[in-house]
Amino acid sequence: MWHVAIYIRLSREDGNDESNSIINQRKIAAEYLQKSFQGDYVIAGEYIDDGLTGTDDSRADFQRMIYDIETGKVDCVIVKNLSRAFRNYADQGHYLEAYFPLHNVRLITISDTVPLDTYLHPEVVHNFEVPITGVMNDRYAYKTSVDVRATLRTKRSNGEFVGAFAPYGYQKNPGNKNQIIIDEQAAAVVRDIFAWFTRDGMSIHGIVQYLNERGEANPTEYKRQCGLAYYNPHAVNHDGLWNPKTVRYILRNRMYVGTMVQGQQRVVNYKVHARVSTPQDEWFVVPNTHAAIIPPEEFAKAQSLLARDTRTAPHCRQVHLFAGLIRCGDCKRAMTRKVSKGYAYFSCRTYKDQSKTRCSKHSIREDNLRQAVLLAIQRQIALFASPTDIINNIDKSPSAQCRYRRMELLLKQRSVELDRVIHAIDSLYGDWKNADISREEYLRLKTSLAERSEEIRRNIGHIAAEREAVGLRYDKPLRKALLQRGNIDSLDRSLLVELVNAVHVFEGGRIRIDFCFSDPIARALGDLTRASLGG
Repeated sequence: MWHVAIYIRLSREDGNDESNSIINQRKIAAEYLQKSFQGDYVIAGEYIDDGLTGTDDSRADFQRMIYDIETGKVDCVIVKNLSRAFRNYADQGHYLEAYFPLHNVRLITISDTVPLDTYLHPEVVHNFEVPITGVMNDRYAYKTSVDVRATLRTKRSNGEFVGAFAPYGYQKNPGNKNQIIIDEQAAAVVRDIFAWFTRDGMSIHGIVQYLNERGEANPTEYKRQCGLAYYNPHAVNHDGLWNPKTVRYILRNRMYVGTMVQGQQRVVNYKVHARVSTPQDEWFVVPNTHAAIIPPEEFAKAQSLLARDTRTAPHCRQVHLFAGLIRCGDCKRAMTRKVSKGYAYFSCRTYKDQSKTRCSKHSIREDNLRQAVLLAIQRQIALFASPTDIINNIDKSPSAQCRYRRMELLLKQRSVELDRVIHAIDSLYGDWKNADISREEYLRLKTSLAERSEEIRRNIGHIAAEREAVGLRYDKPLRKALLQRGNIDSLDRSLLVELVNAVHVFEGGRIRIDFCFSDPIARALGDLTRASLGG
């Protein structure tokens, strides 16, 4: 009695070739078993690898078949032809001449020029035709690989999207698979992440906690919820939670400003399918290929903040007011902050941690620094900027109103989900009493649903608090001061990172501020000098 495995493989390169379709391969195998198979048999299983190349024996169902061979479930393999099982000449020789004989496995190919049946005619394996067929299949795979790579290179150079899945925040255009369009639901989360980081002074860990508290599905889970067969081998436990690496990747991804970036990884070759990183100068970068989610100036601000040292204390979501902005005026290194006798001080990190001779202490009290920076910004605003323009610049993307509507939508979604869970809990008791489920199943499902309902309630609480905070955004003292008095009377992280690139501290408490805009006094003096010289 033979225990038959029917192996079927369809690769992307087969396209719409009906002769190699899964249905046709299954039909050929069934007809052979019914009319031509010699011996008694039972079908042990059908093994299908759809969309995978035959040069890689790590195919999921191929490996499942190998496992069933080794556990005694399968002792006969039927395949349409050798190219369906192997495109790799070395693998073909290994399995035909060593592995299958070692495990007493009968291999049958139906449609090859020289059909195989290693039980009835074992000598055929060693004829010239079989290895020649293997070489031809291998060369065909190589040529196909070269053609596919050339096609992908051309598409990438033209800014066409060639990935299997669009980046989070986008989706493939249903009418053109090589074009991506904005997915508004996910794009709203991307905008929130940038706004929290660049405008609200949130740390990356704080953003992660915020997203998880309001129950936002991470990119992997979101793609699954959208019905995509997406798999991320790096996702930890596939629990749907956000992590710092994902948030940092989103903040660095140039795709969000409308620039197509592809080719960051490649497979080694057509036989070795491991992925390796490529040098940055080999990437395919094409600007203005799709709609941007994040304005260029906001993206640039995020890159500037990512390049700075903006670590936070444990369990602290907001970065410090001056985080990443304070530098020693001489050695240019970031300064370190410490508290002594009730006062906070900034001092040179080179002097503190490395050498007392390479640089001096450059110590300055934080309250004095805060007062000096505030005074400098007040003067710049009085000379240069309109308070209304500052507010509009800080809030322009995303606007508070958009974020408020986003919170309203999330609250409705979570409330609907909570109603469904509560209804499911209420229905369980009836299912148990009607003997549709056992008492153990009833208790297990009830516990699981109760935990889910509590999680949703916590999500709703966090979203409601965020909605209230967003709704009060325009009532902040900073904005009132700008609008009522034409200037500010306190420092705010979002305003500070909008206006200041760096604060350099020199010995003796002297500071120099590098603003994100040209100094109006210096500009005026420059204009006056050029005028006096006739420029």
